[in-house]
Amino acid sequence: MNPSRIYVSDLGIKAMASLLAIPAFRRMGKNLVDKKIREKIEQERQSGVPTRMIEDQAQMIRNMINVVDRWLSNKNVKPAQARMLFQSFGSMMHIKNKAIADAFHARFGYDTPRFITISPTKRCNLKCIGCYAASSCDTDVTLEWDTVDKIVTQQKQLWGSHFTNISGGEPFMYKSQGKTILDLFEKHHDTFFLMYTNGTLITKEVAKRLASLGNVTPSISVEGFEPDTDYRRGKGVHKKVLQAFENLREAGVLYGISVTVTNKNMDTIFSQEFMDEFIRRQGVYYGWIFQYMPVGRSYSLDLMVPAEKRFEMFEKMQNWIYNDGFFLADFWNSGTVSNGCLSAGRKGGYIYIDWNGNVMPCVFNPYTTTNIKKVFSEGGTINDAIDSPFFKKIRQWQNDYFDHGTDNSGRGNILTPCPMRDHHKMMRGIIDEVNAQPADENADEALEDREYYNGMVAYGEAIKEATREHWETEYLGKKKTRKKATA
Repeated sequence: MNPSRIYVSDLGIKAMASLLAIPAFRRMGKNLVDKKIREKIEQERQSGVPTRMIEDQAQMIRNMINVVDRWLSNKNVKPAQARMLFQSFGSMMHIKNKAIADAFHARFGYDTPRFITISPTKRCNLKCIGCYAASSCDTDVTLEWDTVDKIVTQQKQLWGSHFTNISGGEPFMYKSQGKTILDLFEKHHDTFFLMYTNGTLITKEVAKRLASLGNVTPSISVEGFEPDTDYRRGKGVHKKVLQAFENLREAGVLYGISVTVTNKNMDTIFSQEFMDEFIRRQGVYYGWIFQYMPVGRSYSLDLMVPAEKRFEMFEKMQNWIYNDGFFLADFWNSGTVSNGCLSAGRKGGYIYIDWNGNVMPCVFNPYTTTNIKKVFSEGGTINDAIDSPFFKKIRQWQNDYFDHGTDNSGRGNILTPCPMRDHHKMMRGIIDEVNAQPADENADEALEDREYYNGMVAYGEAIKEATREHWETEYLGKKKTRKKATA
C-alpha cells in the first residue's frame, strides 16, 4: 500500500469544503501545500525520481490552486457553489475507505485507478472533420442509463474513485430511460465530473443548472479562432462557443477549453495571442491540449503534429505553466506530470467505456476485448473489466518502461509516454497477441493499412530522437552530448 494515502470521512470533506470557501483558510492551505511539495521533492529525489519531474508536478498543483482562487474571485460564484465544488473535488482527491483500497491492492497488487472516461452516446449535433469518435446526429447509439449509473456507482464502491470524465458524442444529447446527463451529475453529487462538450447547447438555463449542481466543469472544444473552429466544426459554431462562455461566466461555473492540435492550427494554438484571448479575455480557467490522433473518421497521418513541432509545443507550454501560471495539460507532452501513460487502468490512471459498452485502454486506443454490458450481465464488475489479458499486458509494459532504480537506469523517456502514438510497434504487437477487436470500422481499417502502421512506427522513432537530449539533460541530469564538427 501507498503509505502516503490519506483517508478522509464524508464529514471531514464537508468541513474542509466549508473552510476552503473562506479566503483566509485558502491562503493557509496554499502555504501548507507548498510545504508538502518541498517535502515531497526531497523525498522523491532520494528515491530516484528526477527532480525536474517532481517540479513539473508541483507547478501543476500550484496552478490548479490558482485556478480555484481565480474562479472564486468571480462575483457570480455563490458560497453554496463553492462548497459543492470543494466537497465533490475533495471526494475526488481522497480514497475515503481504507477497506476499498486494501481489497483492490490484494487482488491486483497495485493502487487503484483514479478515474473512468465514459462516452454515453455517439450522437452529436455537429459532424467535425477528423472526429475521433466519428459522431454525428445520424446515429442513436447510446449506453443505457442503468449501465452508466452502475459504472459510476461501482467506480466509487470498488475503487473509492470520485472523478469521472464524460465525453462523446455530445453529452448534452444523451437521453436514456427518461434521464439526461444532468441527472447523472445530480444523482452522483459526491463525484466530480469533467465533461467534454462542443458548447453549442449550453444555454443560460443549462449554465444555471450546472451552477446549481456544483460538481461538474465543462471543457468546451475550440480549434483556434473563428476561421479554425468553423472550418472543422461548422459555420457559426465559434460564435455559439463564445455565447456559452458568457452564459457560464454569468452563472459562475468553472469552465475550460479542450483543443485538438493539428499541423494546420498548431501555430495558432501555441501563440500568445490565442492564450491571451481565451484565458485572459474569455475567462477560461484551464486548457486541455489534445494532439490530433489518426483514429476515427477519415483518419490522416498528415494531420499529426510533426515530431519537432511537438517538442516546440512542449517548450512553449512549459513556459506558460511556469511563468504565466496557466493550468494547461497535454496528454502527450505532460507525461512528466502524470508519471507516464495513464491508460488500461494503471495506478492513478483510467479506462475508457464507449456508447456500445466497449472497454478500451484509452480514448485514442480503439481496440477492445471486453464489453461492460456483457460483464454486468454475467454478474461481474468493473474490476473484472480491467483484469483482461489486454490491459494486463499494457500495464506490464507501463511498469517496465516507467519504472526506475535510484539512478533512473530503468526509466524510459517519459517525454514519449504514449503506447499508441510513440510506441506503436509494441502496442500493435499486444493488439495482435490478444486478438483485440476494433471498436469501429475506422479502427478496423487502420489495422489493415500498412502505410498507417509504417507511418506510426516512423513517428515514434522521430519523437524519440526529437526529445532524447532534453530528457537526458534536463530530467536525468546527463551532460549534453557535443556534436562532432563536420569537415
